[in-house]
Amino acid sequence: MLPASPDDSVPPAAAASAPERVPLALRFDHDGGPAWVTVDDDVMGGRSASTVRIDDRLLRFSGRLSLDDGGGFASARTRGAAFDLAGARAVRLCVRGDGRRYSLRLSTGARHRGVRVSYAGDFDTIGGLWTDVAVALDALVPTCRGKRLEGPPLDPAAVEELGLLLGDRRAGAFALDVAWIRAE
Repeated sequence: MLPASPDDSVPPAAAASAPERVPLALRFDHDGGPAWVTVDDDVMGGRSASTVRIDDRLLRFSGRLSLDDGGGFASARTRGAAFDLAGARAVRLCVRGDGRRYSLRLSTGARHRGVRVSYAGDFDTIGGLWTDVAVALDALVPTCRGKRLEGPPLDPAAVEELGLLLGDRRAGAFALDVAWIRAE
């Protein structure tokens, strides 16, 4: 059974025809909302492959992680949306995973040597069980291409991209279902 949103007032995500900043409250029970794309290690010669789709009222991120040819990550990211998390303390997700550790990623316009900075916070899953996880905004670590940075700090009012990443250095199949994502 699909878990309910923690707050029945959470609206379905509005279609983002322009990158107007909206509060983060995503459900996957309709066709609207931001587009999702995958970005895997093949951008640097790796062989991991993933898919992301909305199916049966869930965001489904799955694929195969490969460590061949210097690879080791797969990710799903929003496109065409901007989120305002000003005043939020955390991002909560309701997930059903495979027992692996995933990472929530937020990006703003911040750059390091011309490359987008990603603010990362890990969360664990329990194989086959729905869990409600919270990733504290003040615990997010700025990274660039997998390397930890000393800054800049996250501007929660200027989030341009939300993502999920698997990079646990364990080759093999993976699957993560997401029922909802919201700021709290």
